Amino acid sequence: MKVYLSSARVLSVSGMLLLASCGGRAASINTDELGIGDRWNATLATPAELIGAVQVTGTGWMASDDNEARTRAGATLANATPGGEHPWHVHVGRCGSNGSIVGDASAYRPLKVGGNGRAEAAATLNLPLPRSGEFYINVHASASNLGTIIACGNLAPPSR
Repeated sequence: MKVYLSSARVLSVSGMLLLASCGGRAASINTDELGIGDRWNATLATPAELIGAVQVTGTGWMASDDNEARTRAGATLANATPGGEHPWHVHVGRCGSNGSIVGDASAYRPLKVGGNGRAEAAATLNLPLPRSGEFYINVHASASNLGTIIACGNLAPPSR
């Protein structure tokens, strides 16, 4: 089955899912190969160029929601600055590739760092779980500094 979405609006149906980011770039996602309940996982880490200034770690994931037409995604952080608030998104591609955001960017609530340096957030995306492709999670410095990535992790597909 192919479904084409742009900002959560169905445009046409055929065997792949087409997602468009706010910037209008499109990416194809094949939804035919994995089984229900499969989970993509990532280890988040600070990019090399920021180590010494920031040393954030964490995890990320995406999996099918109870409603198979939706995907759940989540991220956790550790060793972040207490009180920080960090936007995050699942993107198409690999860390550093500046890929399209998967789903509606407004579905991702920010990671709010507690006094212990930890944060956790989840998002529900109105699209089926991708079955193949490359995806990553970016954690941004702040809403006013989206260009600085403080943590990134490539999502590994479920093992078969």
